[in-house]
Amino acid sequence: MVVGIQAYNGFSKEKTKLIAKVITDFYDVRTILLNEKTINKKAFINVKSPRYRADSIILFQRKSIPDSLDFIIGLTAKDISTTKYEKGRKMKLPAYKYQDWGVMGLGYCPGNSCVVSTYRIKHKDKNIALIRLKKVAVHEFGHNLGLPHCPDKKCVMTDAVESVATIDNAKLALCKICKTKLN
Repeated sequence: MVVGIQAYNGFSKEKTKLIAKVITDFYDVRTILLNEKTINKKAFINVKSPRYRADSIILFQRKSIPDSLDFIIGLTAKDISTTKYEKGRKMKLPAYKYQDWGVMGLGYCPGNSCVVSTYRIKHKDKNIALIRLKKVAVHEFGHNLGLPHCPDKKCVMTDAVESVATIDNAKLALCKICKTKLN
């Protein structure tokens, strides 16, 4: 299994290498650093604030994934968003809040592409920000591998439930149930 790590718009080379190593070590896959790209202009919106649609970035990544890769993880420092839905694909209400919902990352379950942003996981302590980045990348790629959200609040696959504090409380580890699902 080969995973391409795609940095966008000047995303830190050090962080890109870090995420490649984390994904390799965590999931026992091979990672390849791809040449930096600019996010496709068609993903840009300005509904609530200027940002990029995560679902559009994923679509562009999926369309351009080389045959040599099985998956692609996009990394950006830009703000990203998606539409937040309830179970059954009905938009969560109120619509003005959830039609353009800012997210830390997005990955389809299953899928071959996900995107992670550092925009919403910043912290004055650089180490906390890096741990958050690792957890979000592992979480979104976990969705690509077929892992759904987990009810175990310590599992990296727990739902962030609209709060970065949830990520801080989770471990950079899968619970026993999620580990079993992967094997």
